[in-house]
Parts: sequence; C-alpha cells; structure tokens
Amino acid sequence: MEILDVVDETGAPTGETVERAEAHREGVRHRTAHVWIARNRNGRIQLLLQKRCMQKDSFPGCYDTSSAGHIQAGDEPLPSAVRELSEELGIEAQEEDLTYIGRFDSGEILANFDGRPFHDREIGFVYVYQKPVEIGKLLLQEDEVDAVEWMPYEKALEAVKRHEDGYCIKDQDLELVGAYLGKKTDTRK
Repeated sequence: MEILDVVDETGAPTGETVERAEAHREGVRHRTAHVWIARNRNGRIQLLLQKRCMQKDSFPGCYDTSSAGHIQAGDEPLPSAVRELSEELGIEAQEEDLTYIGRFDSGEILANFDGRPFHDREIGFVYVYQKPVEIGKLLLQEDEVDAVEWMPYEKALEAVKRHEDGYCIKDQDLELVGAYLGKKTDTRK
C-alpha cells in the first residue's frame, strides 16, 4: 500500500496522508517526481519516452515521461526522482546528475479505467537528466515499463498538444522541459 502526503497548491505537505488508491478515487492533491532524459542529436533535442506497461491501472500502453512516480509520505522530490530512475530504468544516478527545472499543477484530470473514475490531481516536481543513455543497456521494470523510445521533442509536444491517443504526458510537464532546453513550446503555425 502506497501512502502519500496530502499537499497544498504549492506542493507542501499539509501533515495529512492518504493511500494512493484513495487519492486517485477522491481527487486528493499529492506529489509526483518526473525525470526527463534528454539528448541532442544533430542539433535536435530528443527525449526518452517510456511506454507504460499494459497491466498498469492507469494509462496502460501510453507514452509517458522518461521516469516518474509518486512521492511517498515523508519523502522529498529529488531522492524520489533518483529512486524512480533506478527502479524503472536501472539508471543509478546521483542527486547532482539531475537538474530541477520546476513544478506543475495538473489541476484535476479525470479519466475512466475499467469503469472506475480516476482523478489525477498532482503537483509534479520536474527534473532533467542529460548523461548518456543507451537503450539497450537499460533494465526496464517489467510491471511498469514495456519499452522506451527516443523521440524528437517537437514530435512529442505536437502529439501531446493535439491530445493524441497513446500519450499521457501533461502539457505543462513537457513545456517545462522545452523552456529549460530552449525550445519553442507553441506549436500553432
């Protein structure tokens, strides 16, 4: 059972806790840590996207952040981000390998999975990891990640902005990455 801190609009814990399933059932605000793995190939920014495992209780089979997860009650965002990289992708990063680029408030996103309402109301703490990563050397956590893929930043952003099926990335999350990496985030022509 995952226990999460209930947080205010800034992401600060209120002193209350909630079980993960209840947070998503009732729409209780909680924290997550997101890590974007980025590289520059021939002058173009690429992001490593994970494809969520088909057995996930939310957004199965969708492209998502390189690595992300809930911040457990009492934990802090940066150590949680490092832990998620290790658990999901087998990357043994140090805290100083990650650059904090900001946070976002997802508001409340409502979805429906297997006939159950799912409220995703999170404050996401976002980091970038830019050390070299070889896909073939990653150790994917089987119950979390089916595959990973390098994708041009612009392609991911356009898919997310158009709300294409198969993506569960939040606009604000990707825009933080674009701003940090110096990319234009407005896809309107």
